[in-house]
This record gives sequence, structure tokens and C-alpha cells, in this order.
Amino acid sequence: MDVQTAVLPTGASAQAIQSHYDVSNAFYALWLDSSMTYSSALWLHEGEDLAAAQRNKFDWHIDHAGLAAGGRLLDIGCGWGGLMRRALERFAGVECIGLTLSQAQADAIDADGDPRIEVRLENWQDHHDAQAYDAIVSVGAFEHFARLDQSPREKVAGYRQFFEFCRQSLVPGGQMSLQTIIYENAKREQFSTFFAEEIFPESDLPYLGEISEAAAGIFEIVELRNDRHHYARTLRCWLQALRKHKMQAIALVGEDKYLTYEKYLALMVVAFHTGTMNLCRLALRPLPALTPLTGRG
Repeated sequence: MDVQTAVLPTGASAQAIQSHYDVSNAFYALWLDSSMTYSSALWLHEGEDLAAAQRNKFDWHIDHAGLAAGGRLLDIGCGWGGLMRRALERFAGVECIGLTLSQAQADAIDADGDPRIEVRLENWQDHHDAQAYDAIVSVGAFEHFARLDQSPREKVAGYRQFFEFCRQSLVPGGQMSLQTIIYENAKREQFSTFFAEEIFPESDLPYLGEISEAAAGIFEIVELRNDRHHYARTLRCWLQALRKHKMQAIALVGEDKYLTYEKYLALMVVAFHTGTMNLCRLALRPLPALTPLTGRG
């Protein structure tokens, strides 16, 4: 694979990402499920716990990206590696490459010592690999691909570069899946100062229309799920677990950081419950390069 397209810097810096995700692996382990998954679960069956709902989410993305035995998977924004580990459980001979800007996440994956997983402390814009991928997934990273100080035109241009990168990184017949929070019945101008300054600096959410516009002519959207209630339920699980382990959390990160996260999770529950935000899962299939039409019909 040889991606030659010039890519302009966009989205959150490594420092901004690490300010949130590198708080403490032990802290996140107190309130995430055992797979250390920090994105919305997918609740499909009565009586499922959070861990089962997170496996459902992994499987949805793995299946819609078309991964099979012997395939190469690129996980852009791989977190603590839960989706890649699930892919290895399901298919033999799979090779997984995970990209993250979080040193703490990369260290945790490396500590597992699984030779089938390679984690790179790298932005997708800087990623180059000699071999193309059979499947690409990106879960919970797209929210960091634009900044509030960018114009809508700049946002879409950055997103479009991402989709161009993904198309060029796939083998013929390869597919991708994407999961992201989006603006729903709120305007960009209403983005919370608390979130922008204390939780996710240098980050902005997309509108669904911006994703569609950016992907036009590069990928076609094969399937779309709007799952805001799934994220509200996931957040309630996290908030309950954080409060249950309050004293341990304070011992790890201090009371101020604990209160900040408690406030953040509680506000996010409300945002998804009321539809201020939505949660989109998209399956995408590359389109062939555009060829000019000739003739007069």
C-alpha cells in the first residue's frame, strides 16, 4: 500500500488526546467493563450485561468491515485493544494494527505481549504501511478529527481526507465501519465549554450530513444505525460503576478529577437521553474512482 495523498493537519493533537485518555489506566479500569472499552455498547438481548453488549458492538463492526480468517485489520483509534482482541478470538490468522495517540493505551496493549497485535502511537495522517488492509474499523475516534476553531468547510475537508486515506488503504473489495457521536438536536455553537475545555480539548463533533458529504464519491453508506439510547444506557453503567468505586477513584486521581468525570458522565447521559447528541454506527463500502461519462445518451 502506498498512500501519496497530501494530508493537512487537522483534529486534536497528541497532547490533547493524552490529557484525557492518559489520566490513569487503573482509574478507567474501575468503571469500564473488563475489555476496557470506552465507547457505546450495543444492547441486543434481554438481560445482557455491559461486557456482553460491548462484544455485540465489536462483532457488529468486525462483521460490517468484512473481516475474515487470515485478514489484516486496521483499527483507527484502537483504545485499549478490545475490538482487536475480539477479532483474534473469532478468526484464525488475523493480523491487527491499532493506531492510538494515547501512550497509556499503547503501553497497556504492548504489555499483553500478543504478537498478532501491533499498536502504533500514531495519527492516521502519519500512518503508512506497505501492505493494504482487508478491513478498517474506527470506533470513537472520529470525534477528535476536527476542532471547534475550524470552519465547516475545513471540517468536511479534513473528514474527506480521512475517507480518502481509508479507501487507499483497503484491498480491492475491502470495507470499513465507523462509530461516532454526532450533533443531533443541538447546534455546534452550543458545544459545552465544560466539554471543550475540561474533557475533550481540541475536538468537535460531526453532523451526520458532514459525514455523508465528506464520504460522497469515496464510500457509499451501506448501513446506518442511530443508537443514542444505547449510549445513554452505557453511560449509566459507567456512572454507576464510577460512583461505586468513588474512594478508589479519588485515591488514584484525586477528588477534583473524580468530580469532573462524575459530572461529565452524568451530563452525557442527559445529552443522549434528550437527543442533544446521537450515536451513529455506519458500514461503508468503497466506490470506484469517478470516471467521466461520455456520449450523449
